[in-house]
Amino acid sequence: MRTSRAATDDPAPPPKGATGVRARSQHQRRRRIVQAAAALASRGGVEAMQMRTVAERAGVALGTLYRYFPSKMDLVVAVVSEEIDLLETSIERRPPASGTPAGRAVDVLMRATRGLMREPELADALIRSLIMAEVETPFGERLARLLLRVAAGRTGTDGVIAEAPSGDVTRERLALAESLAAIWVHELLEMLRGKRTYDDIQTRIELAAQRLVADF
Repeated sequence: MRTSRAATDDPAPPPKGATGVRARSQHQRRRRIVQAAAALASRGGVEAMQMRTVAERAGVALGTLYRYFPSKMDLVVAVVSEEIDLLETSIERRPPASGTPAGRAVDVLMRATRGLMREPELADALIRSLIMAEVETPFGERLARLLLRVAAGRTGTDGVIAEAPSGDVTRERLALAESLAAIWVHELLEMLRGKRTYDDIQTRIELAAQRLVADF
């Protein structure tokens, strides 16, 4: 049940000069909620991400949580986006060293595999939620565009991943990158089911990357 504004921890709108402080506060609160949801999912899957429990763990009122995330699936999408943010940060700090597009794409996906499998319950919750998503999720397209940029060698000397010129992002290339991302999601799910080892996934992703993104 949602609560009224009076029962939440959000005060009335601040004076004009305080908008910067309010924006930072909202950002921190949102991040706290996402981290609380991820922590719960890492221990008990999506079932553990009960809205009231997330609110209590994040230290916010239930009404505040619902204003940021109207449903549990919206919250799952936010956790997924957080994982992509972490992956991008990792790549910017340590760009793939491979000299080929396929090798760089494999580096990204295997790095993502290692990151997610540190928290198998969270990985399982996120992958299953993506497959059964009831809301639009940015995960597939974001991962595909990240693969496009990294495979094409658009990681600068400063580590920043540059956006490709719009002319370079053809519909065909994006479709190929999305296909590679979809294969990875399937293989990761198989690993979570106990049907794949880490080495199995790497071998299969290497084969797929050589056929799908070798010409990037």
